Amino acid sequence: MEEFSRIRRLPPYVFAVVGDLKMRLRRQNIDIVDFSMGNPDIATPAPIVDKLVEAAQKPVNHRYSLSRGIPNLRKAICDRYARHYGVQLDPDSEAIVTLGSKEGLAHLSLAILEPGDVVLAPDPTYPIHKYAPIIAGADVRSVPIGPGRNFFEDLEAAMRQAWPKPKVLFICYPHNPTTEVTDLEFFQKIVDFAKENNIWVVHDLAYADLVFDGYKAPSFLQAKGAKDVGVEFYSLSKSYSMPGWRVGFAVGNKDLIHALARIKSYLDYGMFQPIQIASTVALNGPEDCVHQIRDVYQERRDRLIEGLNRIGWETPSPKATMFVWAHIPEPFRKMGSVEFSKLLLQEAHVAVSPGLGFGSYGDEYVRFALIENEHRTRQAISSMRRLLSGVSD
Repeated sequence: MEEFSRIRRLPPYVFAVVGDLKMRLRRQNIDIVDFSMGNPDIATPAPIVDKLVEAAQKPVNHRYSLSRGIPNLRKAICDRYARHYGVQLDPDSEAIVTLGSKEGLAHLSLAILEPGDVVLAPDPTYPIHKYAPIIAGADVRSVPIGPGRNFFEDLEAAMRQAWPKPKVLFICYPHNPTTEVTDLEFFQKIVDFAKENNIWVVHDLAYADLVFDGYKAPSFLQAKGAKDVGVEFYSLSKSYSMPGWRVGFAVGNKDLIHALARIKSYLDYGMFQPIQIASTVALNGPEDCVHQIRDVYQERRDRLIEGLNRIGWETPSPKATMFVWAHIPEPFRKMGSVEFSKLLLQEAHVAVSPGLGFGSYGDEYVRFALIENEHRTRQAISSMRRLLSGVSD
């Protein structure tokens, strides 16, 4: 039978190569120190879980909910934006609850894009920033990012070379996977660029609160005129260690929020209401838990960075996210990220994500997710030291 057209547009999943090898080794009872997936391992704070349990005991909360999210939860995210960023949002027209950021990004793409539209997305970047538009039928033009590059020069070049004229720009800061951070001046330039070129902006702020060394991540919506041209996605997955709960938000431009709300009204009834009630408590409550979660990641970052540099794998310390983006050591660089990741697995029993999975410009890098404790990190460093020094187990 003929392959379905949308599936045909999706390339082979690069991460599956490493994932399959990891599973084969585990079936051989080989212990793998796994930094490959950004899947938070820290328990959701107890008050949030307690509220979920309490709300789940009430039958009234077992009914269908609202695809846009309950009013109190939408108000809670708007209140948080007012507290943190000084951004005023209307809970009824400028905010919507999504089943995690990923679902929201995908359904927004379906709502506003059609076959033949052109989207600009960074390279490397989190895969959904490219594949949500592709699934919607659009074409993606890459904007390279990384050391030694000027983002706006590359953005201008991509805009000039694309035909038809691009309709949407996807960005993500703090950035996954490169961990790059930015400032409000950068976002103001993005707004100005969007207005000059009549292009929408979709900003993914998934790592808003995982920031270190005094850095504070700005919101795109703080830039003057940002709500005229775009939306921002925020998630509880990392900040509150609630990845499996699937609670995200889109906030900003009324037209984009309306489009997302319209398509979601046909596709879902919203998340389980007790989850929404517990999420409201999370957003309205004290943020000690957010700071504690951030501190755990900072400590893990410090241990991993110190270890990598000690064994000769020179890697800068990221100011944000739950990742370390490491340039493959020079003797192994020509292998490319997939083969090097396989080598780390086979010889050091350490799993990482190959940079190629985030885009062609990521092929000289691998990404470590900060999801292993100090003991496991030391174990991984010891194993990698033997590999990098040419001594195999």
